[in-house]
Amino acid sequence: MSAEPRLAEVAEPEPAQEAARGTDQAVQETLEDYTLRFAPRSYRRWTPMVVATTALGGIAYMADFSIGAGIGLAHGTGNALLAIAVAAVVIFVTGFPLAYYGARYNIDLDLITRGSGFGYFGSVLTSVIFASFTFIFFALEGSIMAQGLKLGLGLPLWLGYLVSTLMVIPLVIYGMSALSKLQVWTTPVWLLLMVGPLVYLVATDPGTVDRFLAYAGTDGEGGVNTASVLLGAGVCLSLIAQIGEQIDYLRFMPPKTEANKRSWWTAVVMAGPGWVVLGALKQAIGVFLAVYIIAEVGASAAPEPIQQFKHAFDAMMPSWIVLPLAVALVVISQIKINVTNAYSGSLAWTNSFTRVTKRYPGRMVFVLVNLGFALALMEADMFSFLNGILGFYSNCAIAWVVTVATDIGINKYVLKLSPHAPEFRRGMLYAVNPVGVVSFVAASGLSIAMYFHALGDTLQPYSPVAAAVIAFVLTPLMAVVTKGRYYLRRSDDGIAEPLWDEDGNPSAVAYECHVCRQQFERPDVTACLTHDAVVCSLCLSTDKTGDHVLPAAV
Repeated sequence: MSAEPRLAEVAEPEPAQEAARGTDQAVQETLEDYTLRFAPRSYRRWTPMVVATTALGGIAYMADFSIGAGIGLAHGTGNALLAIAVAAVVIFVTGFPLAYYGARYNIDLDLITRGSGFGYFGSVLTSVIFASFTFIFFALEGSIMAQGLKLGLGLPLWLGYLVSTLMVIPLVIYGMSALSKLQVWTTPVWLLLMVGPLVYLVATDPGTVDRFLAYAGTDGEGGVNTASVLLGAGVCLSLIAQIGEQIDYLRFMPPKTEANKRSWWTAVVMAGPGWVVLGALKQAIGVFLAVYIIAEVGASAAPEPIQQFKHAFDAMMPSWIVLPLAVALVVISQIKINVTNAYSGSLAWTNSFTRVTKRYPGRMVFVLVNLGFALALMEADMFSFLNGILGFYSNCAIAWVVTVATDIGINKYVLKLSPHAPEFRRGMLYAVNPVGVVSFVAASGLSIAMYFHALGDTLQPYSPVAAAVIAFVLTPLMAVVTKGRYYLRRSDDGIAEPLWDEDGNPSAVAYECHVCRQQFERPDVTACLTHDAVVCSLCLSTDKTGDHVLPAAV
């Protein structure tokens, strides 16, 4: 196969013509945000700091305040703060290798997962887990916004749920271009509204800090308890999959070079695993505001962010402006995060559906699917049993993220049994790699059993620990047992041009896919089985006959 395919000499047979027609819609829709595929250098025109700001704008959600408040009310301030810290450390450590791979190789977490132990079809499992994360947290944020609209405008909750769902659709249609503008312009206002009341309360009433630190929780014991810390950490660790949404932005990082390496690394760490620093602070603030509300009006409204900020603003401002500001904060936060939830969820669903069915129905179909799931959860009043949902979900999320992070950190860099560079293209990967799939299924299955008391009440609080430990141990063990043979179906993609440039970045050399007739950069194409030409990764995914897919290497 030559580096420059002789496209003029290619005569397409009927299957190729059908494939071209079938993928035309897919190509046109994915060229805005590169759904399902590698993000090319020609599209990545943003600076590292713009990408980082956009990614961090997506963590403006109010759920952290509710999560922190719920843990604090149940277990007391000391246990809550330790739980938040434990979860933050785990999330940072596991998120770092994933963020680096997303930014360095310009692919999303699903594409990383494929080549990091799961295989081409094996990662469908984790795509569904991630899609579930997005609609669960969309529902949570939508519930919080509906509470704000009820308090501020008198809208009934059911109508508030519908409004919070429908209003993000126009914003999420246009992908990264629109989202970057939205996040950059709204972040300063959001930060001011969030931090201002906290600073005022601490400065004007130091007693609030003493009450916060002394709060013992509903059990009234007050001391640090391992089970309480782990139960609280399990709820916080449900957010571990947030790194997937961060990577949906980090994949648009510019190439890392000697000239920009400082700003590049700063952006990756800050907007990748670093998101959890702000997240943990918000959870701690949620505990603080909940304790403040308990002292003022009682515990019933303490977990609701709209009530937390309403009472905080009430202490520092005239009454006529308090409610509008609290509602504005909630609405801005909800929009900032839920455009990300809708966007990332649609990518995850589309990835799974296209691989399984070899059809691309359009990303907007799955925006609506994701929003439908979220609206159903809201109407079912998920806010009232929030901690139960998040505690259960965290076991699956932890098992997935720890498995992929371990494959990158241990199997790739220490054992060297996993290919160093990620692979995601059909034909290059086995359908299922037992390294990741077995580790994930075992870790999530056993930890869920523990969570539901199947192994006894004593072990129940340790389910998130079990998910992390089992995934961490099994992933390298499975790589050793299988000798790494199920990572690559073939190592040669049939193109002579190197995949990487002199700085180790994905090559920007462009090729024309002979099926869809669009230009794609080197990492997104392989040689075609039946033509002296190349085919892009999406056309490979939608190839129902397998005419273009390279055979396994002998």
